[in-house]
Amino acid sequence: MSLTRKQKRLGLILSGLAVLGVAFGLVLYALSDSIVFFFTPAEAMARHMSEGTRFRLGGLVAEGSLKLEGTKVEFLVTDTEKSIPVTYEGQLPDLFREGQGVVAEGKLDAKGMFIADTVLAKHDENYMPKDVADALKKKGVWKEGESRGGSP
Repeated sequence: MSLTRKQKRLGLILSGLAVLGVAFGLVLYALSDSIVFFFTPAEAMARHMSEGTRFRLGGLVAEGSLKLEGTKVEFLVTDTEKSIPVTYEGQLPDLFREGQGVVAEGKLDAKGMFIADTVLAKHDENYMPKDVADALKKKGVWKEGESRGGSP
């Protein structure tokens, strides 16, 4: 029994779709860690992020941790469970301050210091990035309607 032209074409199309499906699945699996907007300090430590791996670190700027030396800044990002020291050289967002939500992008050095090349802060008194607020809510730290920090 030989296959008709339509059956051969259908088989070819179905095979092509199967190959594309497998490729798509492999890409999603490979990117699964990168799809996350940021990691809290506890998540980053649990994943044992290796030196030089780029990722986003999100949480609160720990009270009393901010050290300014010209354009170089050091501070701790905390989720109240764990903290990671961050260093950044450059101009900080105008509303960056202790006790506020922050997302820093960069990588860890050999000593466990997070070297940030980008720092993002909330844009007004009542806003915190949704992902940061959700992560803090999970830890029981952030409550709806609660504002952080002083007046503008």
